Amino acid sequence: MMTIANEKFTAQKDRRKKIRVVMQIIILLTLLAICITALFTLKAYHPYTSQNTNVSGDKGFVALAYFGVERNGNQNLIGAGRLYGHLQALKDLGYVTVTQEDVLNYYQTGRNLPEKSLFLIFEDGRRDTAIFSQKVLEDLNFKATMLTYPEKFKGKDTKFLMPNELKELEKSTFWEMGTNGYRLAFINVFDRYDNYLGELDPLKHARVAPYLGRKYNHYLMDYIRDEYGIPKESYNRMKERISYDYEAVRDSYTKYIGYVPGMYILMHSNTGSFGNNDKVSAVNESWIKTLFKMNFNREGFSFNQRNSSLYDLTRMQPQAYWYTNHLLMRIKYDINQDLEFVKGDLNKQKAWETLKGALEIQEETMILTSLPKDKGLLRLKDSNEFKDLKLSVRMKGNKLGLQKIYLRADENLNRSLSVYILNNVLYVTEKNDGAERELFKLSLDKHDGKERLSIPEDKKAAEMRELETFVKYADSAETAKIYAERLRDKNMENAPAVTEGAEEYIPDLSVNAKGDRVLSLSLKKNRISIMMDGKDAAIDLPVSEPKAGSVYLETAWGGYGWSQRNLADDVYDGVFEKLMITENTGAETEKILFDSRLQGFDAFKFKVGQLWEALINWFIIKL
Repeated sequence: MMTIANEKFTAQKDRRKKIRVVMQIIILLTLLAICITALFTLKAYHPYTSQNTNVSGDKGFVALAYFGVERNGNQNLIGAGRLYGHLQALKDLGYVTVTQEDVLNYYQTGRNLPEKSLFLIFEDGRRDTAIFSQKVLEDLNFKATMLTYPEKFKGKDTKFLMPNELKELEKSTFWEMGTNGYRLAFINVFDRYDNYLGELDPLKHARVAPYLGRKYNHYLMDYIRDEYGIPKESYNRMKERISYDYEAVRDSYTKYIGYVPGMYILMHSNTGSFGNNDKVSAVNESWIKTLFKMNFNREGFSFNQRNSSLYDLTRMQPQAYWYTNHLLMRIKYDINQDLEFVKGDLNKQKAWETLKGALEIQEETMILTSLPKDKGLLRLKDSNEFKDLKLSVRMKGNKLGLQKIYLRADENLNRSLSVYILNNVLYVTEKNDGAERELFKLSLDKHDGKERLSIPEDKKAAEMRELETFVKYADSAETAKIYAERLRDKNMENAPAVTEGAEEYIPDLSVNAKGDRVLSLSLKKNRISIMMDGKDAAIDLPVSEPKAGSVYLETAWGGYGWSQRNLADDVYDGVFEKLMITENTGAETEKILFDSRLQGFDAFKFKVGQLWEALINWFIIKL
């Protein structure tokens, strides 16, 4: 009996092993296919045809510049899937990509561009950008310019493309070359407490970035100055310093790829000239017009026409957190023309009336994009008799902005009960006859139990991080020793806490700070209770006597917020995931009034897709 049991156990074990091996082979073959399509170009770029240029008037072109691309995306690099969504939407609208030569001919010879022309740029010369955007370009037949810093050519940083790889990109026909300049560095830097930090390279800058304000400059934009704003260098020294970098650009590209790219972006310009100082601007202008055929001098707006200059072009830098309609909304108001927004699930769209902005529905998620400096507004159809209800939703819009739910609202929103998150604060307000009053307010940082820092404590943390950075990157042992002594002294200083009476430090919200909140509420007669992320936020909060009304969703930008890069973005994406509304009668099973969740086989497919993506990500990380 024991032998039979052992044989049975062994057979089961062998079967499981075979299944596991088969699954591993399938996964590895899938990963191999992904790698082959990502690393090898299987198509060739086909330029637009002459029929595309039979247009009247100056239609100009849209220029978009992405920082970089990553498989799933992060705070700064857009995910490959979202990039595909952006560019697919533009292709569906009729956009075709134009090249540097097309732009030159447009300005220099008066040759027309296609009516819907896109000049596509990827900055910083990252290897992952080339890997994850190549397939997108191939599928859409788009061509892009890859910008690089030639200082990276001499290093061994695997994040950046090397000259031989750039040449391969050019051979693929989907890429041409441009440059961000020789290197990236910062001068005249102050932290948010006005401590002077001087000159910072990217490594130093990255370490102290959480404590910086907006008082800093790109190294080509100004004289190097002391803490009082007085130049530390003469005109001749400034000219030599700036000229050295342009000479390095010229020599590096000539040596490593055989020519100087024709397209340049003067980083952090946006000044209306070529620097923050007239004399600095003149030096930059002379070199730019000597070395390059065109220059993108401004950022924030996408639209270029002939009334601009080849050396004062403008580009828009889509952020990693932008949904597709966010990009389209920005372009729409740049070109001042109507365009069609993406809608996603058309069946689910039927349940909503879009009153302002644009709505896209993806699987279980509703993305409501606001108008610039305005709002997005939806009304749930057939909800005008809703009174007592329960509602749950996951809100995944960024912290800076408004995601609002109106309950029991009349047609003109003169009467309503509102629950909303604005700039990471939860509010409950009530409006009667147009007059609104606040019933409840809760900082979500406080709700999370986040440590309350005082201004002195934050200032000390900033100064310690800065000293640690100067120790780590000191140019000599003697200099490191000096900074280490200052660091020890700073560490010994007492910084009074909030509990000791010091003023609390309230950080500015970053424009790209992600939000993710699960809100659930119960509204019954003249009481409302709210839970946030599974914890009580408000219990039996008194509200006015109930009157039936509709459910609305609203989103709006929350002000420009903190951003060292993009100050012009005034559009907001409110994200409502798994929105479910039921009656609140006390019955064991309540009637469902609305449910955005996937059901049945659709839910199963969606879950399997998520698991598959997670599995591939795990293998990529482990391998």
